[in-house]
Amino acid sequence: MGGPGEPPEGTTPEGAPGGGEDEYRSVVFDESFVRAARLQEFSAQERISDHAPAVRRRPAALRRGLSRQVLLLVLLIAFAFSTAIYMGFRHPYQKPGARPAQPLRTTVIPLAPRSAVPGSADTEALYAHSPAAGFRYGAEGFTLPGVRRTAHFAESQVLSALTTAKDYLVDSALDPEVLAGATVRPVRTLLDPRQSAQFDRSLAHPAADGRHAVTGWLIRFDPARAELADRRVRVRGTLRAAEAASDTLEVVADHTLVYALRPTGSGAGAKASLFTVRRELTFRFDRGDLRVHQTELATASVQAGPLSCAEDPSGRFVPLLAGQSPAPGGPAGTNPYATDAATAVCGTLATAPPR
Repeated sequence: MGGPGEPPEGTTPEGAPGGGEDEYRSVVFDESFVRAARLQEFSAQERISDHAPAVRRRPAALRRGLSRQVLLLVLLIAFAFSTAIYMGFRHPYQKPGARPAQPLRTTVIPLAPRSAVPGSADTEALYAHSPAAGFRYGAEGFTLPGVRRTAHFAESQVLSALTTAKDYLVDSALDPEVLAGATVRPVRTLLDPRQSAQFDRSLAHPAADGRHAVTGWLIRFDPARAELADRRVRVRGTLRAAEAASDTLEVVADHTLVYALRPTGSGAGAKASLFTVRRELTFRFDRGDLRVHQTELATASVQAGPLSCAEDPSGRFVPLLAGQSPAPGGPAGTNPYATDAATAVCGTLATAPPR
């Protein structure tokens, strides 16, 4: 046992009571521990001057470890999100961009009559004694076929393609202002913008080169020569849709249109005559075209008459009217050494109905 001045447990080697300092030796009060304490003791001077309690509550310290983890997590999420967006635009297996539009290929053939063009002031009588007697009036002649889905296009998409093609046919062949050359806007707005440059060049510089015939895009009469005697144009033909590729729908329109024309400014009592256009157009649609109600016109094959073979029909039709006869001779001469012009072709207009 220890002496009377020593604690019962004896003294430690350093002279402190047993269990004193060794009891708290494992507790380390470093600087970070002190700063993180929620309670802080006021100094003696602060207690004297402010009559404050012995301790004050410190504001909650920012837990640096936790805040760093949160910040790191936010940065990782932002990085992953930006990477996903980048790969969406630049993915090495992404489908290639939209294909460029192919230029329209046109063939316009004038049809010359064998004799003087017949005429009458009664347009109904003209139609009744022509092959167009049973044709429908105007837009009713562009009838839509039954609509079915294809391997890669839904029924609604096929219907959209057929509807757009019909709208193009109506605007390009029945609109009186388009026929008179007063506007082209209804036609141009339905075209894929990738064909706008070719369309505009055709209007500015029409040519019989298989690419820039205005009459391949639309029907236009020389306004100084002829005007409509009856706005109820007679129309008959077919529309059919098919899948040209997994990303392309194709619509083929094959129609015969018959117009009653009279000399410009001649009035309602003047003799009218019939003008016939056989028109076969091929429309193509990608999914972008279907969404915006536009089309790419791929081919246009047009036969029209009565026309003189000496007239170039690429810019507008200059019809032979009632009582007029074709000029003697064949088609206008063509330079075979010019690589940018097609050889002139002219046909004969038959007036009897097909058997």
